[in-house]
Amino acid sequence: MSERLRVVALYPELMNIYADRGNLLMLERRCRWRDIGFELKAVSFDDRLAPGECDLIYIGGGQDRDQALCARDLVQRKRDALVEAVAGGCALLAVCGGYQLLGRSYRVGDDTLPGLGLVGAETVREPGPRLIGNCVIETTLGGELRLLAGFENHGGRTYLDPGVEPLGRVVRGHGNNGRDGGEGVVQGNVIGTYLHGPLLPKNAWLADFLIERALGIALAPLEDGLEQAAHECAIEAAGLPLARLDRAAYADLR
Repeated sequence: MSERLRVVALYPELMNIYADRGNLLMLERRCRWRDIGFELKAVSFDDRLAPGECDLIYIGGGQDRDQALCARDLVQRKRDALVEAVAGGCALLAVCGGYQLLGRSYRVGDDTLPGLGLVGAETVREPGPRLIGNCVIETTLGGELRLLAGFENHGGRTYLDPGVEPLGRVVRGHGNNGRDGGEGVVQGNVIGTYLHGPLLPKNAWLADFLIERALGIALAPLEDGLEQAAHECAIEAAGLPLARLDRAAYADLR
């Protein structure tokens, strides 16, 4: 176990258009309030990723051109280190454009961006409108039925391989492709999602889950009145009639 949470942000100068700094800040504050050290390192094109020197890797979202540049560098120069880091217990969170790079490929017209192959998935830019709006999913991540809320805005449609688990099931919104009802992916220590805006400040419990998974510890609870209010506001923004839902309520909302 590390005495501090060592976070690597990949290409933060480019993959940062969906309030990704807010996700990193949330992790830092959740650690600080518990007297856990926090170390943030930016790793970009000319930098080496050291698998044994990080507990959590973060990849945010970017514009199409920037995403393409990062995709090729990821595959050519950092994929082996990422595979080794994840195999060694490092957690990885990828949001929106970063999520699209976790699978085997992302096909955009006649161009195909190479993927990392960390999860069984493919993404394709299909004809039709972008999938945009407030989104809420139900997930059993961590063994308890919970809600995740955020905002989605993506032109790509992601399709998971048979047997690969989505992060959750859509209660409001579009999800991975607007068809199969799944959103995101979870495969071992790797989590990918289209939810942003930013994700972790709207879902403090997920920030804590990531810290626990990355460090292999159980966290003491915090006084989360404001965080819970933010979570409920994000849920209500998606048009759900109740801020807090129980199992019985889910069936009525589908």
